[in-house]
Amino acid sequence: MCMCIGYNHDTKILFCVVSLFKKIIRLKNKIPLMQFLIENDFHKIKLHFMKSNHYKVIAKINGIKGHFVLDTGASTTFVDRNLKEKFKLFSEESQIKASGAGPDKIDAFVSHNNQLKFGQWSLKKCTIALIDLDPINTAFANANLLAVDGIIGADVLKKGKAIIDYDKNYLYLK
Repeated sequence: MCMCIGYNHDTKILFCVVSLFKKIIRLKNKIPLMQFLIENDFHKIKLHFMKSNHYKVIAKINGIKGHFVLDTGASTTFVDRNLKEKFKLFSEESQIKASGAGPDKIDAFVSHNNQLKFGQWSLKKCTIALIDLDPINTAFANANLLAVDGIIGADVLKKGKAIIDYDKNYLYLK
């Protein structure tokens, strides 16, 4: 919703009224979420539900396809450090120690200026951290799940203005 109280600019008020009017019409006509998002320049990306209750998404880093867990709780996007060459990542040691749900800090390396692509949506100059994903992939293997190449974190989701349709298993990025 747009709050325009206190603005003296007629164009700002008009824009807010038009935006609000469009939202009211959308609600009245009950346009499906997918249609509304696509009409507003979002890109639709298929999510694959895993029996671990995670979502897996297929993406390309520097033109190389990989399988990634979508993790809204991870602040940063990560790739397994053993896959540095596969994804053409050039990294430098970071002073940052990554941490997860456990108590241990993990050594992280950082790679700048990468291209991340989901279908037609892409992010240039993407920073990706490299960490040891063996503990995560071991847990997946113990649950009879395939290993993943990395984790898509909130940094990418925020830049893409992400909307997750949990009912239909789609990610929308703008």
